[in-house]
Amino acid sequence: MKEVVETSAAPAAIGPYSQATTFGNLVITSGQIPLNAQGELVPGGVAEQTEQVLQNLRAVLAAAGTDLERVVKTTVFLADMNEFAAMNAVYEQHFQPPYPARSTVQVARLPRDVRVEIEVMAERH
Repeated sequence: MKEVVETSAAPAAIGPYSQATTFGNLVITSGQIPLNAQGELVPGGVAEQTEQVLQNLRAVLAAAGTDLERVVKTTVFLADMNEFAAMNAVYEQHFQPPYPARSTVQVARLPRDVRVEIEVMAERH
């Protein structure tokens, strides 16, 4: 059975979607962008934005009963692939081996013109 995950520790959904859903032991998050829990865009470049996105993901996963250590797949959307190294430097501070599988793509535009959006799939404890 599918369950909806919601937490006030991450920005609320701004459309017809959930912060995350669960299906059995699988947690699938919606893409998180660098908004704080009050829905305000964090200042800074891709490094600061990546940090906020990962903090949001941490909060959503905690609400689902899991954490970043149990992430099996990530998808990273970048506004500019030239910012990959800066994003990756922050990303690798949050994940330990064995690393989750990952896809990273450059996109034409992201919501609110942010630099990065990340979604994950994780196993629930």
